[in-house]
Amino acid sequence: MAKNTYDANSISVLEGLEAVRKRPGMYIGSVSTKGLNHLIYEIVDNSVDEFLAGYCNDITVSLEDDGTAIISDNGRGIPVGINKKTGLSAVEMVFTMLHAGGKFGDGGYKISGGLHGVGASVVNALSTWLTVTVKQNGKIYQQKYARGKILTPLEVIGTCKKSETGTTVQFLPDPEIFDKTYFKAAMVRNRLHETAYLNPSLTIHYINRRKEEETSVDYHEPDGICAYVKKLNEGKTILHEPIYFKRSTDGIEAEIAFQYTEDFGENILGFCNNIYTIEGGTHITGFKTKFTTIMNQYARELGILKEKDANFTGADVRNGMTAIVSVKHPDPRFEGQTKTKLDNPDAGKAVSEITGEETVLFFDKNLDTLKKVLACAEKSAKIRKAEEKAKTNMLVKQKLSIDSNGKLSNCESHKAEECEIFIVEGDSAGGSAKTARNRKTQAILPIRGKILNVEKATMDKVLANAEIKTMINAFGCGFSEGYGNDFDITKLRYHKIVIMTDADVDGAHIATLLLTFFYRFMPELITHGHVFLATPPLYKAIPKKGKEEYLYDDDALAKYRANHKTSFTLQRYKGLGEMDAQQLWETTLDPETRTLKQIEIEDARMASDVTSMLMGSDVPPRRNFIYENADDATLDI
Repeated sequence: MAKNTYDANSISVLEGLEAVRKRPGMYIGSVSTKGLNHLIYEIVDNSVDEFLAGYCNDITVSLEDDGTAIISDNGRGIPVGINKKTGLSAVEMVFTMLHAGGKFGDGGYKISGGLHGVGASVVNALSTWLTVTVKQNGKIYQQKYARGKILTPLEVIGTCKKSETGTTVQFLPDPEIFDKTYFKAAMVRNRLHETAYLNPSLTIHYINRRKEEETSVDYHEPDGICAYVKKLNEGKTILHEPIYFKRSTDGIEAEIAFQYTEDFGENILGFCNNIYTIEGGTHITGFKTKFTTIMNQYARELGILKEKDANFTGADVRNGMTAIVSVKHPDPRFEGQTKTKLDNPDAGKAVSEITGEETVLFFDKNLDTLKKVLACAEKSAKIRKAEEKAKTNMLVKQKLSIDSNGKLSNCESHKAEECEIFIVEGDSAGGSAKTARNRKTQAILPIRGKILNVEKATMDKVLANAEIKTMINAFGCGFSEGYGNDFDITKLRYHKIVIMTDADVDGAHIATLLLTFFYRFMPELITHGHVFLATPPLYKAIPKKGKEEYLYDDDALAKYRANHKTSFTLQRYKGLGEMDAQQLWETTLDPETRTLKQIEIEDARMASDVTSMLMGSDVPPRRNFIYENADDATLDI
């Protein structure tokens, strides 16, 4: 067997690094807070790859008061030798060349989350400055960069014990690239904790040195994804202890844990090589399909399903399930640069095979747990059939048009990618918006007050709500993935769905009710980036001399007062209805000047937290969601 080496010649070059600064979204998803935090994750993923290779067990991530992030590990350290093909040090190649890394040859990594090898170079390209320090061979090496360009050569800056090895990367995000350069600590912590759950032998130290946020915490989860499932189910009524299995077949490792609760619905999170696949993929499909087949077989063997009965649907079988499906694949393929969906058919086959054998081994020995799971499926099937009947009756009886309540003002264009629909609070604001809009691409849908809180509402009540019926028909893509599978994102008529409510507590409450509806019945609208919040101004400052200015919050008002010595008149907008058409266009509708907040879900832990918050019965947490995410606005130009 050939020796598994990792040196300067393990680094392969595929192409250059020209396009990253021009099109950063292609590499990190966006230039919002989500993309900003992604810089940290790219470097952390490289350290985790060292762990997966068996050479690292300790990672430290620090948010510094100067705005930088520091990621340090005790792995082998990036090779400092000279690569024969390029004549450059391996460190320089990794940080200045796209697709240069130890993940393309035969001697670097068997399993890697940083598949494309773009992480370090992309972070470098999008940073004002970056410094990499390597401990190796009893020496400390360092190289400095600025916006991807070399500032200093790789040089020895000190010595260390020969047993000390590892890599430290410190970088300052570039304000020329990012809307904001302040890392969101909660998101970083959630991602690091998630990584610890997925890697039970790894310890991750999180340190925040920023003023008024100083904290430090160690993440080490020896119980792995079983502990993760328990964490996700905190506060719920659980029906059994987590079911866990881990096995490999054909070079693919599958690790799965699941647990049922009395909650309605499911929460299944998928990972490949530690990367969260928010859109699932073949590994999730393999698990779901096989598990559904097995549960239906058991249901018939036990007489729960009679000969004349139809099988339980997948949604029935997974009702109440919380699951983690984590695979390790030597050659993963993802849809999209940011790795949101796994595309390997062999991963689905491996997970299906392992799930089939392991679940049967477990349930054959644990009949009581099996009966609890099948009881969840029975409950779901009864509710589903009742709701499908209500849905069918409503659709047949009313034959809804695209404008069921006569208030939708549609746009002229039929090109979904250029069309927007604004869900506006109240008839008064709706009237102004209809006058102000660009009729070619902007549709206006006024709603009356607070829509139904769909959490725990029955399907017949949801379908009886006039505002909800109008939205379902206006969007054109069906609804409720889990109820009849008639939701089809490709039929969406508007690529931007903009919630436009008053800038007050009631407006925020209406927005959260709408978000709850989208999240429960049309989650893909959010995960595909189609849902936005408009940001109307709170004030208009009218100076005696000079240009009038809209102020969107109290901070903007304070700055305006501090910077304007001359007197001015202040107009306070209590609601959108107080604006005339021109003002509404200038502040909220005009794509050249408006500010939209895109609703995003950061990662698996955040997805779970947001779900609980949006779906919970308490209004304050949902209301806080609107305000806490207000700072993550992006200028839509």
